[in-house]
Amino acid sequence: MSTVAKFQIEYVQYLDSDGKPSRDDMPEFAQDGERLVDLYKRMSFLRVFDAKAVALQRTGKLGTYASCLGHEAAHVGIGAAMLPEDVFCPMYREYGVQFYRGVKPRDVLMYWGGDERGSDFDGPQHDLPWCVPIATQCLHAAGAALAFKLRKEPRVAVSVVGDGGSSKTDFYGAINSTGAYALPYVGVIVNNQWAISVPRSAQTGAFTLAQKGIAGGIDCIQADGNDIIAVVAVMQAAIAKARAGNGGAVVELVTYRLSDHTTADDARRYRDEDEVKSAWLREPLLRMRRYLESRKLWSEQHEAQWKEECSSQVDTEVNAYLETKPQPVEAMFDYLYAELPHDLQAQRAQAISWEQR
Repeated sequence: MSTVAKFQIEYVQYLDSDGKPSRDDMPEFAQDGERLVDLYKRMSFLRVFDAKAVALQRTGKLGTYASCLGHEAAHVGIGAAMLPEDVFCPMYREYGVQFYRGVKPRDVLMYWGGDERGSDFDGPQHDLPWCVPIATQCLHAAGAALAFKLRKEPRVAVSVVGDGGSSKTDFYGAINSTGAYALPYVGVIVNNQWAISVPRSAQTGAFTLAQKGIAGGIDCIQADGNDIIAVVAVMQAAIAKARAGNGGAVVELVTYRLSDHTTADDARRYRDEDEVKSAWLREPLLRMRRYLESRKLWSEQHEAQWKEECSSQVDTEVNAYLETKPQPVEAMFDYLYAELPHDLQAQRAQAISWEQR
């Protein structure tokens, strides 16, 4: 019996869970102290924003909210690797990517506050809005990548899906198209170990999630999603290769969801407390802060000053959100059809009448 093909999945990590270098060949950008500090500050800001958003929901000032706690390195790293002309197709918690690309925190709050004007966010107008249906954004990204190839544009489409979403046919369809047509598409799997209440172990029999890209004939790589240096490095490499016309990739970023799935969830009902405590020991901010401190790039004083500045910036964004006047009830009818159908015209008039009461 002969072997037709063999495959292997590379795992990339530069900082271990204690913030110490796990290899000697640090990427070039990691030699730039200012760049590393900027990445850390972006992650810290994201955590302050996330905590404030959860507090707003708990006090009835925001609708159901999807926390990004624990995903900071994965999301900020993706944003750091993309160019403005690339297209980002998120699911619903990748605020770190979006903030890097110019989306304002107030836009995120508007969306989760039930105001669709939040989807008309600042930043690249070609980026797609939040996508709650699971994994459909992968097909959207593959379609954008196909357009880039047909137009001969040096642009890349990037989507993010969770470990659960990587089991959907939408994800497989996207990677199959990418392999068949050599599309400039990078599909990122942020493996946070839980698809709502379903553990990673029940999602698939695959040893890694990255290897799912093998079926599509595209590059596959797994990285420590709590190591911001590893995330930026693997994403830069995958995006550069795709931009050069050499095909797409599947990138698995292994991390952990430190929060509930959303504020409508209670993870204590299905998740062991010791597992969460263990995950907190590997979380991305503490790891990066220790590394920066070891290089004399960060200190307790820096930390205190930056947290205070983050709180001030987030308060400004929260106030902008809270002070935004709500739309009139007819807005839900006025921006859907070029010509409103007769039955909806009647509903529109009825809704206005009820609001006036």
